[in-house]
Amino acid sequence: MNIAIIGSGNVGGALAKRLAEVGHNIYLGVRDLSNFKGKELINNISITATAINKAVKEAEVIIISVPSGAMVDIASKLGDVSGKIIIDTSNTVMSKPEGFGNGFEVLVKLTNCKDIVKGFNTTGAENMLDPNFNGIKLDMFTAGDSQKGKEMVKKLSQQIGFGQVYDFGGNDKVSLIEEFAKSWINLAIMQKYGRDIGFKILLRNKPL
Repeated sequence: MNIAIIGSGNVGGALAKRLAEVGHNIYLGVRDLSNFKGKELINNISITATAINKAVKEAEVIIISVPSGAMVDIASKLGDVSGKIIIDTSNTVMSKPEGFGNGFEVLVKLTNCKDIVKGFNTTGAENMLDPNFNGIKLDMFTAGDSQKGKEMVKKLSQQIGFGQVYDFGGNDKVSLIEEFAKSWINLAIMQKYGRDIGFKILLRNKPL
């Protein structure tokens, strides 16, 4: 599958590496081809860096991994995204995009994509690279109105090693899943448990 990843920082870079390892073709959408974070990623034959709109044209799935404050600018550069799936990994932590509550709202309002979902936002980049904790797979979470989009989050999550993928609900639960992500940030950083922690849902009388 051809996947565009917009944003090559910690999370975007980790997803690019892992998704390439499991067989996908990755198009990194970057603003400046001569200078971008994670430039070493293109040493992988399955990862190509290109302009944002060109990455989008090549892809069936678009993963957007930029700060929420940059989302308006990114949305203006995507071009035609009808018929594609967008997965928003952003969390509104430091600041909101002007005029919007979060980055997800920007994508819903400013693009023509009908299949936009939240995913890959509730854990750190280290856990994207390795979600296996001594034989127990971390869980992933998703939210949004698009069932097609949520099925894609599930498929890609499990391909890179996550366990169950839990559905938080529709677009009205996007702010809630972002708060859940902030719980990870609080525990890992503010409470100093470290970044090697993750969420696992336990179901009584059911195996992990």
